[in-house]
Amino acid sequence: MSTVTLFRPVGEVELRLVAESGWRTFPPRLPEQPIFYPVMNADYAEQIARDWNSKHEPSRVGHVLAFDLPVEVTDRWPVHIAGGRVHEELWVPSEELSAFNQMIVGSIRRIATYRAGARVEEAE
Repeated sequence: MSTVTLFRPVGEVELRLVAESGWRTFPPRLPEQPIFYPVMNADYAEQIARDWNSKHEPSRVGHVLAFDLPVEVTDRWPVHIAGGRVHEELWVPSEELSAFNQMIVGSIRRIATYRAGARVEEAE
């Protein structure tokens, strides 16, 4: 099976919920979050974790998660450009997150952590 690696910038709360799932699923969206949007490249995920999560989250920490999905995932849900070409997001309606989670191949991995805008660790 061919896979594609996607990325998700998260704060402490979402990281904890992913860890509690055994690194297998993303938590349900809140009512005011109609879209789950993983991003298509690590640079964009790191930009969000570094420039937004690590500066605006209450914990002042942002993490970058990586995970693999069958390559056909981009046929099922649309990829949107949110700014420049590097800003590619896969838009998954929140009511389809369970189906999305079932497609994850292997485990979700934390690949970077930022604190107050600075990279503090890498893990995989």
